[in-house]
Amino acid sequence: MSDTPYAPSRIRALPSWLLGRAAARGHRLVADALATEGMRMMHHAVLSAVADLGPVSQAELGRTLGIDPKDMVALVNDLQRDGLVTRTPDPTDRRKNAIGISADGRRRLRRTQQLGDEANAELTAALTPAEREQLIALLTRVALPGE
Repeated sequence: MSDTPYAPSRIRALPSWLLGRAAARGHRLVADALATEGMRMMHHAVLSAVADLGPVSQAELGRTLGIDPKDMVALVNDLQRDGLVTRTPDPTDRRKNAIGISADGRRRLRRTQQLGDEANAELTAALTPAEREQLIALLTRVALPGE
């Protein structure tokens, strides 16, 4: 039996239903790949953002990623416990923490980015390279209209 829940043919032809199924499959593939490195998707997102933005305040990190401040504290605590990020007083405002990526964090991020790339390649394996590019362009227009 299929992992895909039954849906009438009319529903199965809707872009919204297909996008939801594709997103669920993509999330599952990426989550499983990241788990091989002991990483969850939200931790990977935070680590990626810190690498791009860091050092960055916890508050700014949460706003950028749309993560509730309480959840952000827990995520950063986990990453710091694993030695992947550093938390130091912000030099411009000592009341805030600046989150930076450690050398171990950079190494882990390189591995998890590769795993994510492999999972996305598996997700789109039935497509040609040109079709993958077209899919990304079309999804970008659907998900981010006007950008």
